[in-house]
Amino acid sequence: MRLASEGGFAGAVLDAGCGTGENALHIASLGLSVLGVDVAETALAIAREKAAERGTEVEFAAADAFQLKRLGRMFQTVLDSGLFHTFEGDERTRYVASLASVTEHDGTLYLLCFSDDVPDTGPHPIRQEELRAAFDPTSGWNVAAIEPDRIQTRYHDDDGAPAWFATIKRI
Repeated sequence: MRLASEGGFAGAVLDAGCGTGENALHIASLGLSVLGVDVAETALAIAREKAAERGTEVEFAAADAFQLKRLGRMFQTVLDSGLFHTFEGDERTRYVASLASVTEHDGTLYLLCFSDDVPDTGPHPIRQEELRAAFDPTSGWNVAAIEPDRIQTRYHDDDGAPAWFATIKRI
């Protein structure tokens, strides 16, 4: 992940929707404290196995993305790589509020999601305007930047799928 190698992460890091843990493992290998959460126990078991094989200290836990406050912890940095675009309508509002409940004020959310640049990108491709609307100041956020990017999937070629990479600050 490009930000981790550039020192973009700070403090305790939450990887929301971590799946099999690749991003969490990479960030933890840089010496940061990371909690990876996912609803899928099978994915978490794979993530824990990878961590053990690599000798990387990282915590993985089952959690509902709509109930992150139940973690009882706050994070300076939050990563969402491919979760936001799985939600629709009211689910997005609930998820954004859940993220706000665990992100420290002045903390940073890094979000990578399918973009609407081409047809059939992936589930629920997102328009820039939708990101800005979901993470507006009334919901406790300020979008610092949205840049075109690519997201790797099992269903796209080696170049991946069109994506948005957003840097969003908690206010």
